[in-house]
Amino acid sequence: MKWTRLSRPSRPGFTLVETLVVLVLLAIIAVMATPSFVTWRIRDQVDARARALASTLVFARSEALKRGVRVTVCRVDAARHCLASGQPCRPGATDWSCGWAVTVEHAGQPSLLHAQPELVSVSVVGTQTSLVFTPPAGQLIGSFRSFDFAPRVTSKATQGDGWRRCVRIAAGGRARVADGACGTSS
Repeated sequence: MKWTRLSRPSRPGFTLVETLVVLVLLAIIAVMATPSFVTWRIRDQVDARARALASTLVFARSEALKRGVRVTVCRVDAARHCLASGQPCRPGATDWSCGWAVTVEHAGQPSLLHAQPELVSVSVVGTQTSLVFTPPAGQLIGSFRSFDFAPRVTSKATQGDGWRRCVRIAAGGRARVADGACGTSS
């Protein structure tokens, strides 16, 4: 009599141990990648915010040219009302991170053309006064202006000029975005 060994039929798939090993490896990779994802997101927000202000300034200048009236870019509160110089939009916030709006005056009343909402994670430091574009050339009343964009909460990973952007506005009303802080040359 010959003994035959009964074998279990092989089933396709993974064992519990193999599945747990893969899950542990994925968790380790996720933990290692999270800090760089967060810092990438912060840098992206700073970039996007600087470009949003630059495009708002281009829009305001073009509206002043098109309409033949003064167009104002101002800091706004949550209700999208222009704020006076130095007036906080919320406790402790007197910068442009509260948002801004483009307004034009109709019959003595400001009319909202465009608004940019608040983004508290990005600090936007610049002039405290509103920016007024005048016809016929769309020039900005006043001299050169600049706005410094940076992460509101700095960490070791987000220090330095690589995390900052500067929007410089010439007296003619043209704006440009530059890498680094406004005090540095670019």
